[in-house]
Amino acid sequence: MSLKVDIKSAAGKVTGSINLPADTFDVQTNVPLIHQVVVAQLAAARAGTAKTKNRGEVSGTGKKPFKQKGTGRARQGSVRAPLQRHGGVSHGPVPRSYDQRTPKKMIAAALKGVLSDRQREDRIHVIDAIVETPTTKGAISAVRQFSDRKNVLVVLARTEDTAWRSLRNADDMHLIVNDQLNAYDVLVSDDIVFTETAIREFITKPATAVARESEVEVSA
Repeated sequence: MSLKVDIKSAAGKVTGSINLPADTFDVQTNVPLIHQVVVAQLAAARAGTAKTKNRGEVSGTGKKPFKQKGTGRARQGSVRAPLQRHGGVSHGPVPRSYDQRTPKKMIAAALKGVLSDRQREDRIHVIDAIVETPTTKGAISAVRQFSDRKNVLVVLARTEDTAWRSLRNADDMHLIVNDQLNAYDVLVSDDIVFTETAIREFITKPATAVARESEVEVSA
């Protein structure tokens, strides 16, 4: 089973069609699975560099600030204690990794699910070539023929440098190469525009091919 999508030129004329494999673009969407994979991806993007100094790391003397009795004040043993001004922080953040280990099969299944959801809503489009020479205005016009929705994901092949340079400054478009396509970028986009080269490369050797490597886990 396959799904047929028209291929259009930058001028809007239909120049052909392409069959999308149903095992990638027409599968059941598993919302809990997609949520888990997206959360793992966003968690892995966190820097995890927040750090505060505890009482052993702040500067200051180790001398008792005042005598134990007779002052009427609460007893104190160090100016570096958390209760003191400029003292250390109790239970503060320390550098850590937020990575969640996610099986490749789950990552692949999530990507297939969101792509299938966009395909069922007719929000996957294919253009033969965006521009021949670098021109931001022409490139935006070529992509915008498919949708006037706010967020558009443009999927390019690594060899399409001219299109990349033409669209990289477009605020409402996100560019990605076909071998880095992921569930999060598809999910936050209203429409997806593939170039013909990018979609054919993705179908021939999709990013979801990692699913064949069973029993292997990677950090999301």
